[in-house]
Amino acid sequence: MMNNLSFPNQDYIPIASLNQYAYCPHRCWRMFCAGEFEENEYTIEGTSLHERVHTLSDNMKDETWQIRAIWLKYERYQLIGKADLIELESGEIYPVEYKRGKRGEWDNDELQVCAQALCLEEMTGKTIDLGYIYYAHSHQRQPVEISASLRENAITTIEAVQFLFNTAIMPKPVYKPRCKGCSLYSRCLPQASQKVGGYRESD
Repeated sequence: MMNNLSFPNQDYIPIASLNQYAYCPHRCWRMFCAGEFEENEYTIEGTSLHERVHTLSDNMKDETWQIRAIWLKYERYQLIGKADLIELESGEIYPVEYKRGKRGEWDNDELQVCAQALCLEEMTGKTIDLGYIYYAHSHQRQPVEISASLRENAITTIEAVQFLFNTAIMPKPVYKPRCKGCSLYSRCLPQASQKVGGYRESD
């Protein structure tokens, strides 16, 4: 059904970059264009969670076939990434993305699930109508409907990230409540840059 890719193609866009771009375009630029990254309590917890699930394996759980840590690829939009979990049940395929946060915290997580579904559709020829986000804090799954509007949002974000990668033009930092949990907050200082009416990259 699916061919596992042993390594990511460097010319492809990482699925994770879509999540970061939807969270904050400036953060995405710093991580994927400038190569900057700093840990905080949230990133460490998230990394630990993904290290536990990113061990390639497949097994049956009740009537559900599960495969972990498989590489997904979307040739049409040059997208690639490793899925936390793919499930096959009664002929239906579901991507399951693991997150450390709590249910419904940010919509960028749904975007990442949709991107995985687009990859699966191209790889398998099957239509994916549903995916899930598993939240480690609550041990609950949130269903994600792979709707027409979510698909459109995913494609728009893919194109925006492609433009960002191709031009390397830095988006200006914009302060939002989610900035408080960002590990790169001290690098861009969005509140300070807005007060002075602009942004200038530090040396």
